[in-house]
Amino acid sequence: MAVDRDEVMALAMLQTWKNALVGLPYGGAKGGVVCDPRKLSMNEKERLTRRYTAEILPIIGPEKDIPAPDAGTDAQVMAWLLDTYSMMVGHQELGVVTGKPVALGGSVGREEATGRGVMYILRKFLATQNKTLEGMRISIQGFGNVGYHAARLLSERGATIIAVSDKFGGLFNERGIDVLSAYQHFKETAKLEGAPDTDEITNEELLTLDCDVLIPAAMESTVTADIAPHVKAHVIVEAANGPTTPDADEILRDNGVTVLPDILANAGGVTVSYFEWVQGLDNYFWDKKRVDDELQRIMERAFDQVNAVADEKDCDYRTAAYGIGVGRVAEACKLKGLFP
Repeated sequence: MAVDRDEVMALAMLQTWKNALVGLPYGGAKGGVVCDPRKLSMNEKERLTRRYTAEILPIIGPEKDIPAPDAGTDAQVMAWLLDTYSMMVGHQELGVVTGKPVALGGSVGREEATGRGVMYILRKFLATQNKTLEGMRISIQGFGNVGYHAARLLSERGATIIAVSDKFGGLFNERGIDVLSAYQHFKETAKLEGAPDTDEITNEELLTLDCDVLIPAAMESTVTADIAPHVKAHVIVEAANGPTTPDADEILRDNGVTVLPDILANAGGVTVSYFEWVQGLDNYFWDKKRVDDELQRIMERAFDQVNAVADEKDCDYRTAAYGIGVGRVAEACKLKGLFP
């Protein structure tokens, strides 16, 4: 996968504002390894993960930096990271990493947390417009962990998922895609292409479909200035990190498209990672209902705060969200002062 220092720095910055926006007691950091995990065997991926963990050992820990899954990683990778760290410090340390398998001290609900957070934020926004998810026509770019769970949860609440896609291309059905059937096909074939009762479209076509809501849930910089003028959705929910370029953002704003920004919309993942960290430190684990209820409370509180600032300052949601997140970090730095 393509990754470089500038990308990691940008993602770390976004993570900092995101954590501040939803009120988590975290800073913000990112890391990456330049490789294509799809081309690695399980053995190669394990060796790479364990060596990477050994290299970053001095800067990670339950009271330092706490890694979590992102693009190209999963619960198994987090399990290897946990085991490597624990072996090297001489004791089991559940709080060093989140996104672990539940059998190894992970939190129930973590896998679907980002997609669930997307659903909560969209539902809360629609309520401000006196609308519900029922009947909303939604296109979702990306069918990995985030895109699939967002599609499933939205579909379960009455939305019509008219398009989904992976890196090879997308599927379209005006009457609605059977999300579970598409996911089963995806698991069996490693691609969405050929799923029953759908027409094939390109990823670019998906972004410009006539729909109510567009959810970019793949990678950064997918909604560009070339795409933005042709977006027909009334609302964009950024489930991926940085999917809209600055130039595209300006075009969308001028065209009256509401963008629910990434640092708000996709904060569900890090929020449940925080829950997992707390559970690991306490050695007391929550049930699914508590996880979901606490996630809903935090996501809806963050939306209400962003919505209030957007109304007060007469600005878009991204400006409001960044204003809150950056403002909280600045306030913390000011209060702490400078040592020595």
